[in-house]
Amino acid sequence: MKNTLLIGCCALLSLTGLRAQDSWNPAEEAVIRSTRPDGRLGSSYAIAHQLMKDLKPRLAFCPDFTREEMVNWQREVAEAMKTLMCFPDYQPEQAPICISRQPRDGYVLEKWEFYPLPKAVCTFLVLRPDSIEKPTPAVFCIPGANMSKEGLAGEPGIVPLLNDNYQSDKVAMARSFAKRGYIAVAVDNPAAGESSDLEKYDRGRDFDYDVVSRMLLEMGWSYLGYAAFLDKQVLDWMKQEPYIDAKRILVSGFSLGTEPLMVLGVLDPSIYGFIYNDFLCQTQERACVMTYPMADGRRPFPNSIRHLIPNFWKYFNFPDLVAALAPRPLLLTEGGLDRDFELVQRAYELSGHPSQVEMHHYAKFADPTVRHQLDSLPEGLDRDSYFKLVNVDPANHYYKNEWVFPWLEKIGFGKKEQLQK
Repeated sequence: MKNTLLIGCCALLSLTGLRAQDSWNPAEEAVIRSTRPDGRLGSSYAIAHQLMKDLKPRLAFCPDFTREEMVNWQREVAEAMKTLMCFPDYQPEQAPICISRQPRDGYVLEKWEFYPLPKAVCTFLVLRPDSIEKPTPAVFCIPGANMSKEGLAGEPGIVPLLNDNYQSDKVAMARSFAKRGYIAVAVDNPAAGESSDLEKYDRGRDFDYDVVSRMLLEMGWSYLGYAAFLDKQVLDWMKQEPYIDAKRILVSGFSLGTEPLMVLGVLDPSIYGFIYNDFLCQTQERACVMTYPMADGRRPFPNSIRHLIPNFWKYFNFPDLVAALAPRPLLLTEGGLDRDFELVQRAYELSGHPSQVEMHHYAKFADPTVRHQLDSLPEGLDRDSYFKLVNVDPANHYYKNEWVFPWLEKIGFGKKEQLQK
C-alpha cells in the first residue's frame, strides 16, 4: 500500500512538473531582466551576460584617430594579436616538399607536404597555370567550415564521403584563380578535409572541430591560433617560391576562412590584399543579443568553441581587425550592417586610400532602402532574427566570383594579358 501511494505521488509530481514546464513562455524570457527592485541579477547566465555587455575592447578602432594615432593603433593591434595567437617558438626541421604533380586543363595540380611541429605533417595544394610569367601574383585560399582544400581546387575529397560540391565555381575558388592565370594555394582548416580524423568512415563532412578545439584550449592555445600558425607556414613558403611574386600575394577567405585571414593580415604587413567572403559583424554584440531560448530550454551561443580565443574581446572585434588592414586592397562581399562597413571605410579614409576598399551586400539587401540601418541591435534575438537584422541571406552564402574578378582587374592585380591566357 505504501509503495502504491509513493508511486502515485511521484507520478502526480511528475505531471505537475511537466505542466509547469509547458506553461512558460520563451518570448517572455527572451530579454535578460532583473526581477529585483535593486536591479541585481540572480542567474549565473545573467551575471556572465552582463559582464560580457559591459566589456569594452581596449583596442577598438576610433573614427577620430589622427593618421599617426591610427598607425600606432595598428601596431598595438598586431602586438595584441601576436600575444593572443600563442604561436609556438618552433622552426620546422624540414622544408615543404612536393609529393605529386598532375596535369589539369590549363594548370598543374601539385600536392605538397609541410612539417609544422615535431611528429606532424600537413598538406596543401598548389594550382600552377601552364603559362605564367616568373614571378607571378598568387592567391592563398582558405576554406569555410565543413569544406576542404580539395573542394577549393575543384577536386574530389580524399574519400567520397569528404566530397564538397567541388564542380561548382561557388566552391572551387582556387580553381577559378588558376583558370585566370594566378597561382593558387589551397589549405585545409584544422580538423577538416585531409586533416580530419574518423569522419572519412562515417560522419563525412560533418567534421568534429570541438574535440580538437577543447584539447588546444586546455593547453593554453586555441583553434584559430593553431589554424593561423599552420597557414603562416604555408604563407612563408609562398614568399620563398621562385614562381610567386612575394609582393603580390593576396589572401582569400571564405566564411570560417576569414578568421585566419584577419590574423595573417594583422601580423604580416607584406600581404598585398584581401578577399573577405563573409558578412562582417561585431561578434561580441552577436553573443550579447542572441538570448532567445531554444526549443530545448537553453539559451543559444552563436558559435562553437572552435571560435573561442581567450581574452579576444578584451582587445577588439572583427570590424576593428578588418579596419586594421588599411590601406591594403580589401574586398568585402557579403554585407552586414552599414554601421560596420562605415567603420572600415573610415579607416581607409584615415590611411589616405579610401578607394582601396570595396564593399558589397547580399543581392537581397543591395538596395539600401531594404537594409536595416541600426547603430545597435536589440537583445532577445534568435539566429534567424539576428541574420535578418544584420542583412544576411544565409541561403546565398557562397564564394562571390562575380565580385572578385572584376575587383582584381580594377586594382591591377596581375597583368591583363596574363589573365586572358
